[in-house]
Amino acid sequence: MFNFINGGVTAPQGFTAQGVCASVKPSNKTKRDLALIYCDTLCNAAAVFTKNLVKSDTIAVTKKHLLNGKAQAVIVNSGNANTCNADGVEKAERMCEIAADVLGVKAEDVIVASTGVIGEILPIEPVEKGAELMRGKLSKEGGTNAAEAIMTTDTVKKEMAMTMTLGGKTVTVGGIAKGSGMIHINMGTMLSFVTTDAAVSAEMLECALREAVEDSYNMVSVDGDTSTNDTLAIMASGKAGNPEITEKNEDYRVFVEGLTEAFRMLAKKLAADGEGATKLLVCSVSGAKTKADAVKISKSVICSSLLKAAMFGADANWGRVLCAIGYSGADVDVKKVGVSFSSSKGEIAVCENGAGIPFSEEKAKEILLENEINIIVTLGDGDKKAEAYGCDLTYDYVKINGDYRT
Repeated sequence: MFNFINGGVTAPQGFTAQGVCASVKPSNKTKRDLALIYCDTLCNAAAVFTKNLVKSDTIAVTKKHLLNGKAQAVIVNSGNANTCNADGVEKAERMCEIAADVLGVKAEDVIVASTGVIGEILPIEPVEKGAELMRGKLSKEGGTNAAEAIMTTDTVKKEMAMTMTLGGKTVTVGGIAKGSGMIHINMGTMLSFVTTDAAVSAEMLECALREAVEDSYNMVSVDGDTSTNDTLAIMASGKAGNPEITEKNEDYRVFVEGLTEAFRMLAKKLAADGEGATKLLVCSVSGAKTKADAVKISKSVICSSLLKAAMFGADANWGRVLCAIGYSGADVDVKKVGVSFSSSKGEIAVCENGAGIPFSEEKAKEILLENEINIIVTLGDGDKKAEAYGCDLTYDYVKINGDYRT
């Protein structure tokens, strides 16, 4: 039903993008740090944002611009968060004006976002210069440059493209994301920009976005810190020619399922590239009484600093999983809990009915030395399930964040 393909934010019909080095952060002389995404038609659009009470002023401006459910472009910089600044709104509005001039759109139809250091004044001159460098140079191939431009401490670009069928038409979804640190569940998408050529009303697009984020981006945690700048925005050009989705019908349900799978792929990429991380951790919980209980437990396990440290050391310390389950707040009979660890090297059970069982420490270490680890929790209380995504906690996380600002 869903086919992942090569590509990113420019894969859907109508979209082009570009990214350049504008030196938003004066010390940056080579890395791309300013991106533009553009559609050749006005799109239906929606977004969700951080729940942190301290927010970048880019969020206030984007919320205002999306009140009519329309957008045609995105401008985003890395290297400076434009957060906790007296002139933040002014700078965010100016970024939209700059993009509007370069792209020939209305400033109120521009989505704006920033990422980087909090509390430093955003210099607008580099944004003006960088945007001018992109005038007339946005392209289908430029999407990967845009993905690079939104990176901060990320070590790899995060891109995704997929197709699905709606109303007998092939529909494409594309996206980019950034995030490596200051990532924690609660909208938790850091920055992500998604495009589609599906025909979807603005109202249904927002509904679909909010549904899809719950089982994907909202299940990611790297370090327990929810960013001030988290923004997930989607634009739909309607160029695929499917009958417009205006109600929660079968096409809507397929679209939500497709978005969820697309977001889940990007979510895993974010978790795997957590600051200093060497391993992607996936906690799968089944047998819960309610979906809420399954979510609480999977999140609690993936957020445990002790468990994350054990996974870094390839130590099958299953007691830390039980501990995290116990303080999760979920309604669970701990005497029924089972725990296994698995990877490409196999699977090993370490706990049954809430108690340890004999297992090979050598086999467990072999399994846990791989770069993707599955923590499998069975509860035996019901039929609900959930899956959360995180990473190990390493020495390098402290090194990266010990002098992040300086």
